[in-house]
Amino acid sequence: MSTTPRLTDHPALTRHRARAAKAPALFLHDSACDEAQDRLAMVNRAFTDVVIVTPWPQVWAPHFPAARIVPDAETLDLTEGSADLVIHALSLHWADDPVGQMIQCRRALRPDGLFLGLTFAGRTLHELRAALSQAETEVCGGLSPRVAPMAEIRDLGALMQRAGLALPVADAATLTASYENALHLMHDLRAMGEGNALTARHRRIPPRALFPRAAVLYEQAFALPDGRVPATFEIITLTGWAPDASQPQPLRPGSASARLADALGTPEQPLKD
Repeated sequence: MSTTPRLTDHPALTRHRARAAKAPALFLHDSACDEAQDRLAMVNRAFTDVVIVTPWPQVWAPHFPAARIVPDAETLDLTEGSADLVIHALSLHWADDPVGQMIQCRRALRPDGLFLGLTFAGRTLHELRAALSQAETEVCGGLSPRVAPMAEIRDLGALMQRAGLALPVADAATLTASYENALHLMHDLRAMGEGNALTARHRRIPPRALFPRAAVLYEQAFALPDGRVPATFEIITLTGWAPDASQPQPLRPGSASARLADALGTPEQPLKD
C-alpha cells in the first residue's frame, strides 16, 4: 500500500509553534481573518454552525465566538454533516495531503455548506528562497530545502475539484511587508511558527556564515529605495460548496439552443481543418 509522502516533520512544526506562542507575530493571520470576514459579508446567508481549522485560535475566536475551533491535525476533529461553514486558515501549506484536508472539510459540511480556505501560495517568500539558495551554494557547495514549497493558484483550484467541492473559485492577493534586513525577517518567521519544518531539511547546524551571507545577497537583489527589504506573502482564498441539487448545474455539451455569434451580432467564421 502506498503512503502519502511526508512533506512536514510534524513534531518539529509543533515545537516551532510552541516556541512562537510565547511572543507570536500573527499579523498575517490577522489579515487572513479580515479577508474571511469580508468574503462572508458578501454571501447572502447567515452561518450558524461554523468550524475553523487553525493552529492559532486566539486570532479567530474573538471574531467568531460561536465557532468550534480545531487544530490542523492530519485527521481533523470534524463530524460529518455537522457544519454549514468550514474555514481552513493559513495552515494548508504544511499539510502532507492538502486534498485530503479539503475532503475532510467537505464531508463535515451539510449540503450547500461553504468551504473557505486561505493558504500561502507560490510567490510567498520568493526573495528569501532565492537569497538562501545562492548563499548556500556559495557557502556549502550545494542546496537543501529551507522554505516550504507553495502551490500555485491553478493547482489549488484543481484540488478543490478533486475534493468534490462544487462551484470552486480561487483568487490571489499579495501582501508585502518590509524589514530592516533579512535577519529581521527570519526572526519574524520564527515568531510566526513558520521555521523550517520540512522532513527533507538538513538536520546539522548550518555554517555560521550562511545566514549573514543570505542577508547580504537579499539586500543586493531586493533592497527598497529606503534601504529596507521586502518580503512577499501571496495568500490564495479558496471558496467551494458542498454539492446540493439547488445549485446551478452546467448544461450538457451540445444542448445550446442559440449561437454565440447571433447573440454578439457578428458573422460566424468556420475554422479551417
